[in-house]
Amino acid sequence: AIIRHLRDEGIDLPIIVLSAKKQEVDRIHGLKLGADDYVTKPFSPAEVVARVHSVLRRIKPKEEMVQTDVSFDQGSLTVNPSSYDVKVDGTKIDLTSTEFNLLWHMSQYPNQVFSRTQLLDSVWGFSDFVDSSTVTVHIRRLREKLEPDPSKPRWLLTVWGVGYKFEATRDG
Repeated sequence: AIIRHLRDEGIDLPIIVLSAKKQEVDRIHGLKLGADDYVTKPFSPAEVVARVHSVLRRIKPKEEMVQTDVSFDQGSLTVNPSSYDVKVDGTKIDLTSTEFNLLWHMSQYPNQVFSRTQLLDSVWGFSDFVDSSTVTVHIRRLREKLEPDPSKPRWLLTVWGVGYKFEATRDG
């Protein structure tokens, strides 16, 4: 509940859950609440340190993106990396930094299909320690925030058995 509260308040703090709960449903629940990573016991201190470094690396792409002043404009969807603004039909949408980085990355390669592992490597900076369901959860959350009908997305499409793509040609 504290994670959800922080995210609802717009606090974009990196969060790693350390838990004894190992079930997939528990890991998915933690990620759905807004955690950036979920580690189960037993874990080694070296693994926790590696995960902290991985989460902190996510901040670096954010800083690099701010240097770029090239916005993405897809008619009713605009993404501006300089201001970290995302608008749908002129309405500002609040995204976490991970959601923004995922959207920005995919929008830079329109119509290219990315596997979950590719997205973990490109956006999160790693894929070895994280369940690929992390990507699935973030795509779902982005759809809920961006798409008028998340069950029929126009931008963030699933390519069954392969991964996801940002389709730049479908607007409306």
